[in-house]
Amino acid sequence: MNETKLEWHQVAALDELPEGRVKTVTAAAKSFALTHVDGKYTAMDNRCPHQGGPLGEGSIEVGNDGKCWLRCPWHGWDFDPHTGAPPGGHEDTGQQTYPLEIRADGIYLGLESAPERIPTVSDTMVETMLNWGVQSVFGMVGHSNLGLADALRAQEAKGRLRYYGIRHEGAAAFACSGYAKVSGKPAACLTIAGPGATNLLTGLWDAKMDRAPVLALTGQVNVQVFGPGAFQEIDLASAFEAVAEFSQTVLHTSKHGELMSLACKNAIVERRPAHLIFPDDVQTVAASDRDRPGHPHGRLGQDDITPAADAIAQAVELLRQHKRPIIIAGYGARHAMKEVTVLAEKLHAPVLTTFKGKGQMPDAHPLAAGVLGRSGTPIASWFMNECDVILAFGSSFSNHTGITLKRPIIQVDFERMALGKFHAVALPVWGEIATTAKLLSEAVDGDADIDTVDQRAEVAERWNIWREEKRSRRQDDRGNGLNSAVIFDALTRLIPDNAIIAVDVGNNTYSFGRYFECARQSVLMSGYLGSIGFALPAALGAWAATQDFDALRGRPVVSISGDGGFGQYMVEFTTAVKYRMNITHIVLNNNQLGKISKEQRAAEWEVWQTALHNPNFAAYAKLCGGFGARVTGAAQLDAAVEKALAHNGPALVEVMSDPDLV
Repeated sequence: MNETKLEWHQVAALDELPEGRVKTVTAAAKSFALTHVDGKYTAMDNRCPHQGGPLGEGSIEVGNDGKCWLRCPWHGWDFDPHTGAPPGGHEDTGQQTYPLEIRADGIYLGLESAPERIPTVSDTMVETMLNWGVQSVFGMVGHSNLGLADALRAQEAKGRLRYYGIRHEGAAAFACSGYAKVSGKPAACLTIAGPGATNLLTGLWDAKMDRAPVLALTGQVNVQVFGPGAFQEIDLASAFEAVAEFSQTVLHTSKHGELMSLACKNAIVERRPAHLIFPDDVQTVAASDRDRPGHPHGRLGQDDITPAADAIAQAVELLRQHKRPIIIAGYGARHAMKEVTVLAEKLHAPVLTTFKGKGQMPDAHPLAAGVLGRSGTPIASWFMNECDVILAFGSSFSNHTGITLKRPIIQVDFERMALGKFHAVALPVWGEIATTAKLLSEAVDGDADIDTVDQRAEVAERWNIWREEKRSRRQDDRGNGLNSAVIFDALTRLIPDNAIIAVDVGNNTYSFGRYFECARQSVLMSGYLGSIGFALPAALGAWAATQDFDALRGRPVVSISGDGGFGQYMVEFTTAVKYRMNITHIVLNNNQLGKISKEQRAAEWEVWQTALHNPNFAAYAKLCGGFGARVTGAAQLDAAVEKALAHNGPALVEVMSDPDLV
């Protein structure tokens, strides 16, 4: 080694390593084993040539020959602590040593200038992912994804992506799902092989069932040990087969840019998870000149599907025959509400939403009739009963929603399999929802025979009745915590109109659907999967999306859960603190799984094993480094929520709530 070209790095203090000891030190991102034997310091490669054991975690042992040896902690291989040579003089298995200088202020190690970083197949694939619009990655760096992680690190250093290190991989998948639901764009989640990868599955199922584009990147064992059952090896292709729209293993011989392009395209076009498996040894293979990064140019077509003219004509004919139409706006109509609202106003038709569609139409609109179904309001139920024809846009017809089959239904959806999925409808219309609603509006405009009843006065009357009922319920007090009508009245008044709200499952969420009145807020939920624990990690993803997209920038993020839901991923509050995420989390603490208790009673079972032992969640939030406030009485509620919303960073309000006043 030419010492005139060395760069010197301080690796230890003079008194840091006692005589007869070894330790790991680092310089220029490389680790070394530093020994102190017989008054002499030596630095050598830290990686044992056998199986990569960390020599710096080994020990100095005296052999039968009376000589000191550096012993590998994994399998006992020995090396001369001064030269790195093994016993018997087998130099090809010895360790390279490096120059040291003992200076007044410490021990310095000399290294040649680091060579320029050689691009790998991981670099090619990460750059492709960025070209397809992925801007944020949530995950956990570990032993079987280090090559891929370094490619992500290099792009983060260039400012091209944001990486969020989470505490549990399940939270990473939910964060990606929340990110995709609020933005319509994919984020990626990164894990190691084995348990890290399988921890993603619940969050990925949520994304699959709610049609959210997500990219899962999982490590895997080396290709050469596939099959026999290496440490943390599981058949990831089989494990992800049911949940991933696209799942492939990256091999040495793959077309790496094209493989990532296909994964991204499947996630975006099919709006479901795509999955790539990265064997450890493939991640660091040097990229070839032929392996260029992919991009979406020329790979995506228009998605504004125009319905058949006959379908529009038949829909108009049905409308001519009826006087009291209603519109049901499902989650699939979330990007088409402008056009749906115009149509509703021309037909004087009340707009009911599914629970997944809550907030898509402001409750203050003269035709807004609120949420239909188990989580809904008596307003929506009234108009379902009084209508004579139903226009359903982007609704999945869940049994939770309860759309009656006793009225003729015009169903519009951009996915053909969704049309008449569970039962026949009067008229299935295949088309993109905004396009179809616009065409129907134009047809209604030009048809004098369509003469519908103006139902706005009835909508206002029904809202007055329901608001009076809510005022009455706010008086209920059993001395066992706040009731839901009080809690959600305060949140309706205090949560900003443009907030993104992530909700969980359970009684707290049913009460949110029933009592909270939406202005312009966007609501995120685990719709079809209904997974407990969704709210907080989804809020992490939503906040990340506000950093990536101008249309979302500056929007407040609020999440709401029960104590059962918050307990699932409460450690991710530390993730919010680490990245200074401006998130407000509301925990309704009733010290039980309240919805399950309610279901047990309804089915005439004994209430069993639903009680929870909780910490003081507000104190926990403070211990994590965030804002925490505990509310035990209604008089405290407004001030606590206002302070939490005003706090610049993660905040939590714990509301002690009555499990029976929901």
